[in-house]
Formats: sequence, C-alpha cells, structure tokens
Amino acid sequence: MNLDKFLVKGEPMIYAAMVSIVVASLAILIGLTYFKKWGYMWREWLTTVDHKKIGVMYIIAALLMLFRGGVDALLMRAQLAMPENGLLDAQHYNEIFTTHGVIMILFMAMPFIIGLMNIVIPLQIGARDVAFPRLNAVSFWLFMAGAMLFNISFVVGGSPDAGWTAYFPLASLEYSPTVGNNYYSIALQIAGIGTLLTGVNFIVTILKMRAPGMKLMRMPMFTWSVLITCVIILFAFPVLTVALALMMFDRMFGGQFFTMANGGMDMLWANLFWVWGHPEVYIVILPAFGIYSEIISTFSKKNLYGYKSMVVSMVAISLLSFLVWAHHFYTMGHGAMVNGFFSITTMAIAIPTGVKIFNWLFTLRKGRISFTTPMLYSLAFIPIFTIGGVTGVMLAMASADYQYHNTMFLVAHFHYVLIPGTVFAVIAGFHYWFPKMFGFRLNEKLGKLAFWFIAICFNITFFPLFFLGLNGMTRRMYTYSEGSGFGPLNMLATIGSVGLAIGFVILVYNVYWSFRYAPRDTTGDPWDARTLEWSTHSPVPEYNFAITPNVKGMDAFWAAKKENQPLYEGKIEPIHMPNNSGQPFILGVIFFFLGFFLVFSMWVPAIVTGVGVVIMLAWRSFERDHGRHISVEEIIETERKLGGDTV
Repeated sequence: MNLDKFLVKGEPMIYAAMVSIVVASLAILIGLTYFKKWGYMWREWLTTVDHKKIGVMYIIAALLMLFRGGVDALLMRAQLAMPENGLLDAQHYNEIFTTHGVIMILFMAMPFIIGLMNIVIPLQIGARDVAFPRLNAVSFWLFMAGAMLFNISFVVGGSPDAGWTAYFPLASLEYSPTVGNNYYSIALQIAGIGTLLTGVNFIVTILKMRAPGMKLMRMPMFTWSVLITCVIILFAFPVLTVALALMMFDRMFGGQFFTMANGGMDMLWANLFWVWGHPEVYIVILPAFGIYSEIISTFSKKNLYGYKSMVVSMVAISLLSFLVWAHHFYTMGHGAMVNGFFSITTMAIAIPTGVKIFNWLFTLRKGRISFTTPMLYSLAFIPIFTIGGVTGVMLAMASADYQYHNTMFLVAHFHYVLIPGTVFAVIAGFHYWFPKMFGFRLNEKLGKLAFWFIAICFNITFFPLFFLGLNGMTRRMYTYSEGSGFGPLNMLATIGSVGLAIGFVILVYNVYWSFRYAPRDTTGDPWDARTLEWSTHSPVPEYNFAITPNVKGMDAFWAAKKENQPLYEGKIEPIHMPNNSGQPFILGVIFFFLGFFLVFSMWVPAIVTGVGVVIMLAWRSFERDHGRHISVEEIIETERKLGGDTV
C-alpha cells in the first residue's frame, strides 16, 4: 500500500506529535491493563447512559481539546512574536489557525457547555435523567467520533487549511488538493449530528420532565438559557450539515455548488456558513449567560434581578441571531440596502444583551458579595465582555467596517466576546458545580491564582491586537517585515499568551491536587446556593432524587431552607432506571471509521461501515430493554451512606 497519501512529511513538530500520540496511547493501554481497569471502564463509562457521567466525559474531552487548541494558539503567537520569523512556514501556519478556530469553538466550547447541561439540567428541573438516555450517549459518541477524526488530520493526511470558515474557492479541490478539507466536511457533519440530537433531547427533557410545580416561569435561568439554545440548535445545525454535505459533493464527487465555474457560487457557501455561524456564537454564549445568572445570584445572596426581562431578552437574542449573518461580509459586494439592514439588526442585538448586563449589575447592588472563584470569573466577565460588545457595535457599522474588516481588530473583538463570554463561564460553572459531580470543592487558592493569571494575561494577549488591526495588520498574516512596526505589540501579545497558558495549567493542576488532597465533605450545600440541584446530595446518586421534589415557587431550594417548607413530599418508592448499553459506543467507533474511509475515498470499506451503521440501528429496533428497578431498601441504604435527610 502507498502510504504517501496518509502521512504528513517534513515537519519536526508533526513527527513529535506522532510520537506523543503513540506514547500516550500506549501509556493508557498499559495502565488500564496493569491496574485491571478494562472491565470498570466498560461498565461505568464507555457504556453508561447516566447523564452525569456523560456530562463528565464531555468536560474531559473539552479540556483535552483546550490543550490541543491552546498549543495551536501558542505556536501562532510564537510565529508572530518577531518579524520575518521562520518557526512555521505559510502552509503549516494556515493549518494551525484553521484547526485552532474549529477546535476551540466546536470541540472545546460546545462540549464544555453540553457537559454542564448534561450534569445540571435534569437536577434543576427535578428529573431523574434526560428524556432519551441512550440517545444522549449516542450524541456524545458521535461528537467524540467527529472530534477524533478531525484531530488525526494533523498527522494522517494533513489538516484543513482554508480557515475555520473554509471559504470557497480556498476550500475547493483546486486550491486545497489535500484531504484536509475532506476531514473538515465529514468530521463536522458527524459531530454536528450528535449536537442536533442533543438539542432535540434537551428540548423534550425541559418541556416534558419538570418536577410537579416547576412551571416555565419558575425554571432556573440556566435551564431557560439551555432551552432557548437548543431551539437555536434545532434551526441552525441542519443548515451547517447541508452546507458540509454540499462541500463534500464538490470536493469528492465533482459537484459544482460552490465553484467559480459551471453555475456555482462561492458566496453561497459564505451565506450558508454564517446562517449557522452567527447563531452558533449565541449557542455558546446564551448558556454562559445562564451560568453567570446562577453564580451572581448565589454569591450576592439575592434573587436574580429582572427575571422576566432576562427571559425576554434571551428570546429576543435568539430571534435576532438569525438576522445578522451578512455582517460578516459587508465588503463583499452587497448593496447599501442590504448592508444597512444587517447593520441595524447587528446593533439591535446589543440592546437585549445590555439588558442582561444591567440586570446582573442590579443583582450585585446592595448584595452581600462573596468573592469565590466562580464569582471572580463572573465579575471579570462584565467589563471585559462589555469591551467586546462595544467593539462589536463599531464593527456593525457597515461603512466603518471597510477599515476594520479582516484585520487583527476583528480577531481581538471576537476573542473579547468568546473568551469572557464562554470560556470564563464554563470555568466558573466547572468550579461551581464540581461538588455535584464529585462531592468536594476545588481548591480555592489555586482557583483564584489561576483566575488572576487568566484574567490579566488575557488582556495582555488580546488588547494589543486592537491597535495592530487599526495600524493595518491583517489576520492570517503569517509573517511581517521589520519596517511594519508590528513587532513590539506582537511580542507583548505573545508574552501574554504564555501567562494565559500558565493560568490554564494551574487550573488543570487544581483538579489533580483537589482529587488527591481536598477534604471530602459530601453533606450540605457547599455554596449556600439557591436552585433545585443543590437539594440533592454531593455527589449526586444515580437516581438523582429519592423522592421527586415538589416545587412551590421560585428558587425552590432557597425557600425550603429559609422558610422550612417541605421540598420532598410522599414516600420512597422503587425507581426505574435504564440499563447501560454498549451500542452508542460501538456506533461512534463505526462512524469514526466510516468518516476516515470517506476522507480518503476508500469506497469499499466505506460502504461496509455504512452497512454497519444500518445494522446497529436495526439491532436497536429489535432490542427490548425494560431497564431495571432500584428497590426501596437500596435507595434507603444509598441515602444513608450519602448522609442525606430525605429518609
């Protein structure tokens, strides 16, 4: 077999990546074998349908992708630190900034958000699991199949190199003849199907599985944000899936949808991509707003200010998010009427966002604020995100955008929106809900140390990019001349990126340290929180609630504690839970190989694995899984071990 089309040659870093992947894989296999953990891994994790464990696996995957995307970012900053640097050549730089964008948005931010959704939403609405537990597992393993397929492109065949937006004609076979953009189209289709299934699952869960008394206008703000997000997913992700399928036909079967000849239209891709792409920004931002609402309320010791206006503003954002996509290409030939319309809608979306900012500020006003690690991230978010929002309004002006367009000013803007708007939020939520996952808190000193590194160095990294953009430095520029004057600010940004990386290393070390040394206190509410998920144990038992809670108003857990209202009424009865299943994991593995064979146009094995997918679906249709019952005695014993007072 000719291996030339599979292996990427000539780059020492690629060889190092190959070696590190092989060494890490061998270490994991040897460790599982030596400690005899294969059975445990299969029973407890690979086959689980428990929403909490699936959420933990999403978060672990997100942290791994944060490391991979962070390495890409450090390589880019190292390349740009000095003029005429030769660390990376143009092709390698193109591949790195392409994979950095895709990984950070689709394979880091999305799974981190979905992981927290999985862990928290059923607990906040008083449910024992999501509506479709097996479908939830299928969603995760499809995401993992897509993520792993995309990541092996770096060492097998070559990474995509047309930017994370994959604009045509750059992404066409003519200008990108390697298989890199085949990976892009197929891996994102597989992962996108998983995300779409997640959206359907959580819409049904929130609408149909709420505890008695949990009316829509009594739901916690995080649950509201997730419901609205899942509706956006339902409308946006099919557009991406169709666009990626058309890209695949163009590249692999001679289609002419996005070509410059034979009736194709390259701007069709740009429109389809951003019809998905701008709602995608709010898919990762809205749940973050929900996280901040929970945390700011808890650590201000107050009810959230303006609950109804927060809900209305999120609905308004979700609607407007589908009416702004063309602001990404003001300079590409639209007339004044089109540019004017999208300029107005883009500025209009700042209004409901501003409503939320003021609601958080009024929640803080006269509150008894506790400066915990989650609260520090939430407080830092407000001014930093406001800078991103104000520069977004600057970019929204179509005439001014001719100056800003395609410069580092734009790079600074979307990092000032997405990092405080999403990354700060998921880290804050990770700290906040960590006791619900594992029964103990992360170390506060290490958490605060990581926060200060991240918050300060973030601004050192990205604030100089505003000035670089205004001075004329375009994005995607892999080198620049000595006389351009870009060197000092780029060096400052690179120094900041190193500090940012140190902050994330401290965050990961905090997880390790806390597992080794943190006190295990599984009783009580470690944050004195308000919402329903804190009424159960830390960590949460498999069945979540021994008795279904009875919600009588807003902030049900807070009211139950402060007013001595009974939250659990009735008697303990046997609980029906679904069985674990290996089918979702096997289906994910088959999809991975199906995608790999399609990338390299290996049609016979692709057809075989495609038949395998159909067989798995048929097998599931014939299977009768009646689940299992947890007896009253087992429930009482578990409750006593966890130190609860339900019994």
